Amino acid sequence: MARQKKTIITCAITGAIHTPTMSDALPYTAEDISAQAAAAADAGASVLHLHARNPKNGAISINPDDFAAFLPRIKQATDAVVNLSTGGSLSNTIEERISPALRFSPEMCSMNMGSMNFSFHPLVNKYDSFKFDWEKDYIANSDSYIFRNTFADIKNAAQQLAPHNIKFEHECYDVGHLYNLKFCMDIGLFKAPIFIQFIFGILGGIGADVENLVFMKRTADKLFGDNYRWSVLGAGGAQMALASTASQMGGNVRVGLEDSLFISRGELAESNAQQVEKIRRIVEDLGCEVATPDEAREILDLKGGDKVGF
Repeated sequence: MARQKKTIITCAITGAIHTPTMSDALPYTAEDISAQAAAAADAGASVLHLHARNPKNGAISINPDDFAAFLPRIKQATDAVVNLSTGGSLSNTIEERISPALRFSPEMCSMNMGSMNFSFHPLVNKYDSFKFDWEKDYIANSDSYIFRNTFADIKNAAQQLAPHNIKFEHECYDVGHLYNLKFCMDIGLFKAPIFIQFIFGILGGIGADVENLVFMKRTADKLFGDNYRWSVLGAGGAQMALASTASQMGGNVRVGLEDSLFISRGELAESNAQQVEKIRRIVEDLGCEVATPDEAREILDLKGGDKVGF
């Protein structure tokens, strides 16, 4: 692929892995999610990847009403592209997981490209106590989780969301997910240009090594040619290093408290915006320009912020 002229920064605001005990900066009320999302956009994020939380205890929520509490605020505060998760809870059906997207018709949605073991249970040993009763078991029991996205699930979601003209962020946690995506394109579920998020460092997926990034990129080039755009998500301590490398390879970047709670080794981030500010500084210092929301829309071929349902 030809080198992209502008670098899109995505910020994943809260996610479904980290819990309130792990960081006071992790937002879970509608007020905090919307405020941090707006601040991240002001810092340079042109895409905001959003999950919802139970506003009382920070637990994971896929209730559309919890999304409704912050989506209009974010739209009012910023022109950034909204990207809703279709992941959310690892224990819910695909029908339940796509319900927010069906209701709000965002410009983008995430789409995991296969079923996988998905675990973060080692984190439970880092804390002596927890703010809320649900947190410990949720983390400890993640070693029994399978993130389910079968071919039938992917087809179901793609067909139900097709009338909404939503661009998917195809989340690929291993090289086999790229081949799954190619199969889905071959049978007509997704149209070019597609947007791939290479994900590294999740227990159950491919490791956070530069060699793996090069391999995933080379495989995507072979499968999709010029018909894709791409970004990199490095979990935990790999966040900034892999994002910086991706920007120099012509890709886009993702940061945010969903993916890492830290701003540097051993230092918790104060906010999502702080992470965006850091990667923006790195990207620009290395000679790249950061895309505005409208430039991101053009690069990714999005329908436009005036066509969403919130």
